[in-house]
Amino acid sequence: MRIALFTETYLPHINGVVTHVKSLKDGLEQLGHEVLIVTADASARRHYISNGILHCPAHTSQRFYGYGIAMPLSTTRLKYISKFKPDVIHVHQEFGIGLSGMMIAKVLGIALVYTLHTMYDEYIYYVAPRPLVPMTKKFSHQYTKMFARSAQEITGPSRKCEEYFRKTGVYKPVNVIPNPVDLDAFSIDNIDEDKKAAFRQKFGYGENTMIGVFVGRLGREKSVDVLLDYWKEAIRPEEDIKLLVIGDGPCKEELEQQARELGIADMVTFAGKVLHEEIPPYYASCDFYITASTSDTNSISMLEGMATGLPVLQIVDPLNEGQVVDGINGFIFQDAQEMSGKIHLLRKMPQDELDKLRLSVRQSVENSGAVNLAQYVLNVYNKALREKKRHLHFRMNLHLRRERKQ
Repeated sequence: MRIALFTETYLPHINGVVTHVKSLKDGLEQLGHEVLIVTADASARRHYISNGILHCPAHTSQRFYGYGIAMPLSTTRLKYISKFKPDVIHVHQEFGIGLSGMMIAKVLGIALVYTLHTMYDEYIYYVAPRPLVPMTKKFSHQYTKMFARSAQEITGPSRKCEEYFRKTGVYKPVNVIPNPVDLDAFSIDNIDEDKKAAFRQKFGYGENTMIGVFVGRLGREKSVDVLLDYWKEAIRPEEDIKLLVIGDGPCKEELEQQARELGIADMVTFAGKVLHEEIPPYYASCDFYITASTSDTNSISMLEGMATGLPVLQIVDPLNEGQVVDGINGFIFQDAQEMSGKIHLLRKMPQDELDKLRLSVRQSVENSGAVNLAQYVLNVYNKALREKKRHLHFRMNLHLRRERKQ
């Protein structure tokens, strides 16, 4: 099968969508399929293909972390896609590149699959001033609905995506396909002990320091401010329990100021942006992954932590229910005291029980590799191809009936 994956961002940028698309590409290619990545590239002056990637000229958007935004209409892009002759076009983001993918699928009569990765209601504040939020949200819902209606099949990484589709007025079935994780890169057995030691030395962590880690974009939707408030309320400085926050974003300075004002700056480390390939030793040196975000749909950062055996402490999130199961791959908390209780439960756990828990955590993501993802998605592609064929057959019969009546 030949598949064109349309994504606004791709390597060397790193985010959840990029990681998902890269894993899907790797898995599909391992199964013998041919893949073309179509992406925006602010450094490109013309369209060109290199190493299976169609680079599309774009302009840099400071509002969106310096990512490239491409124009949706391009006859050159259409010619490249037509020459590639994909069986399926799979759109992963909804801006210039995604919009062109939707239109090209329609022009060329190609089956279209659309994956919703982002709950845009949580991100409206990035683009709209407060008075315009209701109107912008309504437009966002209509825009999402347009993609969903154009696609033969739609997917999302959690049940939360299904709920969001319903909110926008889309009622077709949603294929829920969990996000992938690079199991080899994040296997504890493959992480250098010297790098783990260097990590602790870099941040001044003692041998007995307990470390909880959060990794992600530092925006309001990630609720790191909630973790800081909970830390102040329930964790005492003398307990030597630290919070490590990895990532950058518009709220980083605000969160650092909050930590200082709460008097917990000595208990919280803001590590800033860390290159993806350098992050495994960070996870492997920590004791648990923690998040208060209810905007994530199946956090890849969380899955990567689980791949190293980190139990997850997750705030109550009904639409992600079942993602974390108490005592199997982590614990759920609903307030500061419950968070503290779960942390202390981990700290007091005998080593043999902790080893069993970490093994159970790792096992909970062992079916989340690139090939597993590709196999799930291939089933969706085949459904999309059948639906496209059925639709074309219906239209052909309708046309023939109209001709007979004439």
